[in-house]
Amino acid sequence: MKYVACCLASLLVLTSTLAAAQIPRTYKGKPFRDAGYTKGAQPIPGRVELAYYDLGGEGVAYHDTDPINNGSGKLNREPIHARPGIPDYLLHFREKEGVDISFTKDFADFNHPNQVDPKVNQLYIGWQEDGEWTNYTVDVKVPGRYRISTIYGFQDNKSSLWLNGLKVVDLVLPENTGDYHRWTQATVGEITFPTAGPNLLTLYYNKGSNLAYLDFIWIHPQPGKK
Repeated sequence: MKYVACCLASLLVLTSTLAAAQIPRTYKGKPFRDAGYTKGAQPIPGRVELAYYDLGGEGVAYHDTDPINNGSGKLNREPIHARPGIPDYLLHFREKEGVDISFTKDFADFNHPNQVDPKVNQLYIGWQEDGEWTNYTVDVKVPGRYRISTIYGFQDNKSSLWLNGLKVVDLVLPENTGDYHRWTQATVGEITFPTAGPNLLTLYYNKGSNLAYLDFIWIHPQPGKK
């Protein structure tokens, strides 16, 4: 009986691992690409730009509490935000979709000291509300365990990361920077990718921060691998 119980426990672990290594068959989203970004699925190890969430629209590639892009489609329509030399592609990036996107600007993000400066013209997700999420089809080049780092403004938004439909880690933004446009960088969690190839990441987030990207830094191979 002990042997059977042990085998059943091992089977459950294996089944859970396999499930976490497969994009759900019902998923209809596709990796983001357009005239400005043609690479498709973002590679891991590497940087996942959060503005490059999948194609597929509301309820498939993302969920937002309203259909208006409050950054690219609204705020950036105001004349003051059309900064010299900023192309329309960046100014109105994905403006007809519900996820709220903008980019770092001289008069908002670089007119004061930041603990860590974001890139100039860095795209980020803002105007976050409770229960919103975005999907990312990624290309895992090396399976194993990864440290997750990000650059963000303001405070913890109780976000979490899901892998192929299963929750794998709560992301913790450790420091309150005092404002959405005062930026810092931090390690916010760890994740294990069991298999290489296409994987689906889902970022669930709530009100509280501006988020630019997630860096996935390889730590160690999958147990049993070399």
